[in-house]
Amino acid sequence: MALKVGDRIPFFLGKDSNGASFEVRDYIGKPLVIYFYPKNNTSVCTEQACSFRDKYEDFKALGAEVIGISSDSSKSHIGFAARYKLPFILLSDSDKKIRKAFGVPNDLFGLIPGRVTYVADKNGIITLIFNSMSGKIHIEKALKMLKTM
Repeated sequence: MALKVGDRIPFFLGKDSNGASFEVRDYIGKPLVIYFYPKNNTSVCTEQACSFRDKYEDFKALGAEVIGISSDSSKSHIGFAARYKLPFILLSDSDKKIRKAFGVPNDLFGLIPGRVTYVADKNGIITLIFNSMSGKIHIEKALKMLKTM
């Protein structure tokens, strides 16, 4: 079942791009931008990640942390983050448990993992859900929501 605006983000664990354990509860207390994307090093996913990178200081100025999640391995994330100098957290969700906990749908006739961005306030309550296969729009929508919080 997909999460809705007003729901609390689910508790989840993951491995970050350095292979370290990640617990979302360690980040409650600040706004979160959690974005799910299909795959590292594909054109739209790279454009989206680089757009988050280019606006990362704007997110930090608003007190927010950005977390990108895909089913790629931690090793793949290490290369992706290094190649594009990504300053934010990338999590490996190879078993798709996090994606399922959020209820992120697949796109393109169910063949491609969906691209959905969630903004949560400092209490972990979802204030925005944006679902679009267009990568760059996610950044604009997330920043706009954070500015109203």
